[in-house]
Amino acid sequence: MKIVGVTEFGGPEALAVHEAPEPHAGLGEVRIRVRAAAVSPTDAGLRSGGYDSTGSRAPHVPGMDAAGVIDEVGEGAGWNVGDEVMAIAVPLKGHGGAYVEHLVAPADSIARIPSGRTFEEAATLPMNGLTATQVLELVDLRPGQTLAVTGAAGTLGNYLVQLAKLQGLTVIADAASKDRDRIESLGADLVVERGDDLADRLLAARPGGVDAIADTALLHSKVLPALRDGGVFVSVRGWKGAPTRGIRFEAALVADEYHSHAKLDALRQAVEDGDLELRVADVLPAERAPEAHRRMEAGGVRGRIILTF
Repeated sequence: MKIVGVTEFGGPEALAVHEAPEPHAGLGEVRIRVRAAAVSPTDAGLRSGGYDSTGSRAPHVPGMDAAGVIDEVGEGAGWNVGDEVMAIAVPLKGHGGAYVEHLVAPADSIARIPSGRTFEEAATLPMNGLTATQVLELVDLRPGQTLAVTGAAGTLGNYLVQLAKLQGLTVIADAASKDRDRIESLGADLVVERGDDLADRLLAARPGGVDAIADTALLHSKVLPALRDGGVFVSVRGWKGAPTRGIRFEAALVADEYHSHAKLDALRQAVEDGDLELRVADVLPAERAPEAHRRMEAGGVRGRIILTF
């Protein structure tokens, strides 16, 4: 089968098409004929060697999101050939990344794609949707409490704003001027200008500090002053600050959601109910993965670039 991966870590040009043996579904597993895989910053981190590849053999395959059609069902999996599904994948472990023609997945790592949506749209949802779900579980706020979302114009930020509003939270989000209308349309209660001095603008809006911060923009200590004493700070790249002011530091790790069918299916339902928007930036054939990575890393892409197989 065709896969896209790297034999040596490096820049976008390190990505190439390779041939690999066709995998098969085992007990409690399905095989998905992948139609679409989303390109995300996490994929660039793997491609460049930013993650521990011990135990993984080259070519190393990126990709944490896939959508396609089940074409093989293992014993006890509970799915059917022909089911259209989306899946979260975990590169460098288990069955590996999603930039493949055929992806084997545990039966509880997938869900139906949202009704009426394309494979390309569905492929934008699993990794970032599950990350947003985990972040909201970690902050554990009550309706009416205030969540600040940094990097709100990104895919993860978009999902956080929408899912937080579904929980009745007050959401303050950052955005560049060009993205303000978009973030407001997603339901943010207040949108402030992005930047390294974001903490000052958040404190101007909430002098006592916000109840929690979801830091998808990786501002870390720069935005920490905007959090009230005893608040919750959630990072998405493992950062945790030094103990201070009774703040609880948490780090979201989406790989922990590999077997989270119920959560992924709840995201599917949110899309079907019109509570969660999916956004595709562009669609490219898998052979153009280097171009997709270059464009993503250049910045300014809104939504996900999708590779098709």
